[in-house]
Amino acid sequence: MTTELSAATFKLADQAALSPAQQQLEQTLLTFIREHRTQPKTGLFVIHGDAGTGKSAVLAAAFSRLQALSRSQTPNDLQGTHNYLVVNHNEMLKIYKRLAGDEPDLRKKDFQKPTPLINRLAKTTEPADVVFIDEAHLLLTQPDRYNKFTGHNQLAEIIKHSRVVVLVFDTHQVLKLKSYWQASDLQPFLAQYPHQTFNLDEQFRVTGNAQVVNWIDQFTQGRLLPKPHDPKFDFRIFADGQPMYDLIRQRDQQVQLSRMIATADFPYVVNHGTWYVTAGQLKLPWDKVNLTDDPWALRPETLDEVGSIYTIQGFDLNYAGVILGPSVGYDAATDTIVVHPERYEDQEAFKKRDDLGQLDPLKSQLIFNSINVLMKRGRYGLYLYAVDPALRQRLLAL
Repeated sequence: MTTELSAATFKLADQAALSPAQQQLEQTLLTFIREHRTQPKTGLFVIHGDAGTGKSAVLAAAFSRLQALSRSQTPNDLQGTHNYLVVNHNEMLKIYKRLAGDEPDLRKKDFQKPTPLINRLAKTTEPADVVFIDEAHLLLTQPDRYNKFTGHNQLAEIIKHSRVVVLVFDTHQVLKLKSYWQASDLQPFLAQYPHQTFNLDEQFRVTGNAQVVNWIDQFTQGRLLPKPHDPKFDFRIFADGQPMYDLIRQRDQQVQLSRMIATADFPYVVNHGTWYVTAGQLKLPWDKVNLTDDPWALRPETLDEVGSIYTIQGFDLNYAGVILGPSVGYDAATDTIVVHPERYEDQEAFKKRDDLGQLDPLKSQLIFNSINVLMKRGRYGLYLYAVDPALRQRLLAL
């Protein structure tokens, strides 16, 4: 396995890389699977944790261990079980499948997107033994023609066809109304099925101290704190996007995996087929449609693009240059961050939902969620530029 790949995400079977809390979770999880796999009702195991708390790393390590037991020649209680890991995110699916090639007990077919797996399981009388769901907060909660899903809730469909379901859940990473989940939306499932929950609260991706992590958390709730200082974490605010990009290029040359990313705020203007992001003097194209098997962040040419939440969610970068677009503003009267859903260009994220009541607060929450996803990408540094002049001045004044 290359250093570049393992730095981008995690080693699927590397138990030594897990923290004591993660190792404890893995053991608890395998015990739960053993206890509930033969029970009449599906068992649910829910892992909660914010962006960067290592949820995917634990899931991957536990799944790798489970598949090793399933495919072992030595008789054991999990030998011959049929298990899957569901990934909703195209770029993450590429990482999982690519890493699977390095592990003797894993197959690419072990990793599935939700709708194809639901359709496959619906055609067989034999349920899956264990289905792991990475980022279950991205599962659809209504029918969706684009994803060829005709049911009403993807989690309900997966539970229907599985003996044990293990799901990672973080409501602060929900990015679209069509997959809108609140923590309370899990309650009907937990009330109906035997379950266990586990919270991961240690930040593994962002190496900044508690002040840095708290600053990001407060920002994504609209509050501004004094700029934190941590000699081991490079946190900078820029007056222009070009010097920020120059520094990202320098960091990428030094340690790789440094990229520009932005909120979905830049209108599509036909310009020789290229869609641009502008940040002061900087003008770069958005991430292009990626038809290769290589994830966006691992392709060298993407250093000359700007990534979105859809190409970067779930990934580790070493340094992240984050452009806050026109939908992210500042209210001087209250000294708070405000968002403007009408300026958010990803209107597909706001596709109408009749069952959710007042949508404006939810739309604002989705934008703050996207900022949370972007700001927690960089392991060793976060660089910020705000397009809105008032917000930019306030951030520089910090």
